[in-house]
Amino acid sequence: MIFRKFFLFTMIVVSLSACSSSGGKKEKVEADSVEALYERADTALKKKNYVEATKYFEELERQHPYSEWSVRAQIMGAYASYLDQRYDEAIASIDRYIQLHPGAEDVDYAYYLKAMSYYEQISDVRRDQNMTIDALRAFNTLIGRFPNSEYSRDASLKRDLAMDHLAGKEMEVGRYYLERGHVNAAINRFRSVIVNFQTTSHVPEALHRLVEAYLTLGLKHEALKVAAVLGHNYPGSKWYERSYALLDPASRSKIDDDKGFFTRTIESLLSPG
Repeated sequence: MIFRKFFLFTMIVVSLSACSSSGGKKEKVEADSVEALYERADTALKKKNYVEATKYFEELERQHPYSEWSVRAQIMGAYASYLDQRYDEAIASIDRYIQLHPGAEDVDYAYYLKAMSYYEQISDVRRDQNMTIDALRAFNTLIGRFPNSEYSRDASLKRDLAMDHLAGKEMEVGRYYLERGHVNAAINRFRSVIVNFQTTSHVPEALHRLVEAYLTLGLKHEALKVAAVLGHNYPGSKWYERSYALLDPASRSKIDDDKGFFTRTIESLLSPG
């Protein structure tokens, strides 16, 4: 999908060049110049000479600043930078493009390319997650402004992956605290996953770790509440099996009771206290 604009641009340039060949000498010289610059950029892209491609797109923009090709060259230059993993340059070019052409037909693609430039830089959960946060914001901007864009579906999927990544970071920190006896700090991290990342795959483990943490602090009633929620919402999860194994027989009886001693919705855990 990210290559679609590139091919559209190719077809339009070739078509316009053919149409201009019947015009006057001055018009033909200018059209040939645009075509020549584009062909060089196109050839560089195909050979994966992305720096060279960017140079030619910039040159096209410089020589024809008032043409529609100047506008297209801006986004194509950003695309070449993206392919070359020069993400900071790509983002800077895209921001300039959006600022200068907020009503452009393909501005939704510009927002998508910017989000992807952040997304491709997401590191593993052991590292700082500022890039993940930037990617989330960029995807949300695209989806919010262009809900019907052809890029919004893919943006939604990648936004969910980014959310899961952030939840994984919270879990990694929470486990670190729990293993070292910083139980209250761990609880805050696990609750953050439950409150802020309810749609991610990390919620069952976060609930189990809360059971562990509350039992460590001797807060048996709180542990049972969480175990009941875990068992109700994720009955076949390995995390519920592990939490269930931590409970004494009397506690298991309460969890298994059909009448229910506890409210078993995740929302019941979100209120303070």
